[in-house]
Amino acid sequence: MSELFNFGRRYDLHEIIADGIVHGIGIVFALVGATALIFYATVWSSYGELAAAWIYGLGLILCLSVSFTYNIWPHSRTKWILRRLDHSAIFILIAATYTPFLQRGAAHDPWIAAMLAAIWITAIVGVSLKCLFPGRYDRLAILLYLAMGWSGVVVMEEVSQYLPTVTTLLIVIGGLIYSLGVIFHIWEKLRFQNAIWHGFVLAAAAVHYGAVMTCFSLTGGGL
Repeated sequence: MSELFNFGRRYDLHEIIADGIVHGIGIVFALVGATALIFYATVWSSYGELAAAWIYGLGLILCLSVSFTYNIWPHSRTKWILRRLDHSAIFILIAATYTPFLQRGAAHDPWIAAMLAAIWITAIVGVSLKCLFPGRYDRLAILLYLAMGWSGVVVMEEVSQYLPTVTTLLIVIGGLIYSLGVIFHIWEKLRFQNAIWHGFVLAAAAVHYGAVMTCFSLTGGGL
């Protein structure tokens, strides 16, 4: 196979199975969690919050599903296409995760609204980068993931006025877990490295789900 189709080292069967189990658990919990969140938003929240719940839920399910498909697929040209989608979905997940938090203050604070727009514009740029230049600028993409993930610090003071304290705390904890997981994402020589990395992703996603749920349930009235 051409060097163009370089997926890193090949994982053995046990590593693939372990990674598949991690993904399977994540997808099941994402489906249940997203359904519960959307139902809650439908009954108790505003139209803006309901839209944010749909965006977040679909982004989470999409990212985990594409990642599962890509990581269990054998090395081939199809896997190369799935690789583009997998890396693109990460940008979408980051933007989708930020949406429920930023949406709460976007109608009242132009700075928060600008950050929400910037997050999605950056996600579009990232997706374009991955789709148009596959296999290139991977280190740049990792830096871009981290920059997007921590960009909320810029508006944390403003956003925290619209969020419960526990929500803000969970956002930070989830970000730290994602950032620590990057160590294993780039540590390719470690056995079960991929499963461990995705374990960190699921842990961080679970914490951020808790943040989204507390954001919806501990604050009354929508925007």
